[in-house]
Amino acid sequence: MQKLISYIITPVFFVAFGLCLLIFHPLQWLGFKLFGYNGLKPVVSKLNFCLMRCTNILGTTYRFTNNHKLPTDRPLIIVTNHQSMYDIPPIIWYMRKYHPKFVSKKELGKGIPSVSFNLVHGGSVLIDRKDGKSAIMEIGKLGSYIEEHTRSAVIFPEGTRSRDGHPKPFKPMGLKMLLKKAPSALIVPISINNSWKLVQFGQFPMGLGAKVSFDVQEPIENKGDLDTLISQIEASVNSGINSFK
Repeated sequence: MQKLISYIITPVFFVAFGLCLLIFHPLQWLGFKLFGYNGLKPVVSKLNFCLMRCTNILGTTYRFTNNHKLPTDRPLIIVTNHQSMYDIPPIIWYMRKYHPKFVSKKELGKGIPSVSFNLVHGGSVLIDRKDGKSAIMEIGKLGSYIEEHTRSAVIFPEGTRSRDGHPKPFKPMGLKMLLKKAPSALIVPISINNSWKLVQFGQFPMGLGAKVSFDVQEPIENKGDLDTLISQIEASVNSGINSFK
């Protein structure tokens, strides 16, 4: 029954979502051209708030829990599991004062209103997944960028999205490069639950009534043996994922 109802509601959601991307694209361009990054950033934050609200059409609800006082005077490396593209707007919105930047595939860097413009001009990096050496170098540039500008890098070390909520093993090379290039960064593990339910039927129709949660785990200092550190980060992320409970 849910899938049948979703065939009716999903087109409304896509129209609203698409309109947000179209409306905010020229606003991003204008903000960036007039004020540079400082003009782009608040527009991007508001865009992602609106994209979240669009999913409310589907009955989606969000809970973002952070019981830790995160610093704004040092960079952050935000490490999280990945369940759908709808993971991204809440991270940008709820973590907005930390200026989150993403590691994204290069295909997203052109042709998508609002999204491509922000990825190209907002400090994120675009990688070619087929060229591992080049991808690692780009991730290294992101690490240097957040170290210099005291911003945040968001990385999904699984490398691809989980289709059923069960996390995949970390691919450590990209995260290891970030840790090396941003030695003063505080590591912030986040556990995401239920965003995969938005795309449980594929891209159409959308899933209804997903109760999506983001739980910020205890921050971890960027110290010690990197392999041991990455295992600790992975365990922290997985500790808050429902399929592991």
